[in-house]
Amino acid sequence: MKTKPRVGVLGLQGDVREHHASLRAAGADVVRVRRPAELDDVDGLVIPGGESTTIGKLLVTFDLLEPLQKRIRDGMPAFGSCAGMILLADRVLDGTADQVSVGGIDMTVRRNAFGRQVDSWEGDLAFGGVDDPVHGVFIRAPWVEDCGDDVEVLARAADRIVAVRQGPLLATAFHPELTGDPRVHALFADIVRETLL
Repeated sequence: MKTKPRVGVLGLQGDVREHHASLRAAGADVVRVRRPAELDDVDGLVIPGGESTTIGKLLVTFDLLEPLQKRIRDGMPAFGSCAGMILLADRVLDGTADQVSVGGIDMTVRRNAFGRQVDSWEGDLAFGGVDDPVHGVFIRAPWVEDCGDDVEVLARAADRIVAVRQGPLLATAFHPELTGDPRVHALFADIVRETLL
């Protein structure tokens, strides 16, 4: 069994370095993914925070959208934070006319649901599967409006769903990579290891 999973971080836009550091702290071998061949070489992928419409357009430009959708349909683990959560959603509210979705999680996500940049905030959250609260950093964050029966709700903030898991897919509305706490990334690394058994 491979004990050190090879996890890619989508390196098109967003907080890529911070995810690299958190994944390394969680015991993963980490690489940046910008091309289809690089995507083919990873056991799991993190879609970082940033701007969801920009990342979506870059996925198309770099010929990554369809290969990524296929890998996710075929069971590759993926973790999306903030914009990554939006991209992993099957349905997006308040999106742009050209909003791109990778899909995979049976949920409806509302973009910028917590407000503008000036409405950014932080707080501690009870998080399923992780001991002790997780500190959440919310920056122009989405929230989950609704989700299917196969989606496990992992965390809520202000009575809104802000973290979910569906099979090998994990998504958070907040940025765990900005806190120095690698526990959410460790959970994702464990999900990737499970798929390698």
